[in-house]
Amino acid sequence: MAYGFAEDPALSITPHLDAVDYPVEREQLVAAAADAGAPPDIINLFKCLPRGEYPNREAVQRDLSEAARRSAQGGLKDDDGVDRDRRNIGRDLVEHAPDGHTRHP
Repeated sequence: MAYGFAEDPALSITPHLDAVDYPVEREQLVAAAADAGAPPDIINLFKCLPRGEYPNREAVQRDLSEAARRSAQGGLKDDDGVDRDRRNIGRDLVEHAPDGHTRHP
């Protein structure tokens, strides 16, 4: 790595995950990122998280990773035949799930 060149720390999600106490609600993550001056992309990413509350940082990272994986797949069918893209991340959590069961987005 060349000295003086690195990723812009303002574009990193990590400081925003460290700035809150867990368990944390999705709205608290959004507010903490906005208060810290996070760019709109990070704020919108937190707004799109599928769960309303997260018990720990790892749970947030898991959902963020799954969202990134699904959006990178580009229109592939999920195991239930539903297109896998940004528009339906988390949809199966509330739709198409049998009574008493939820699916991880």
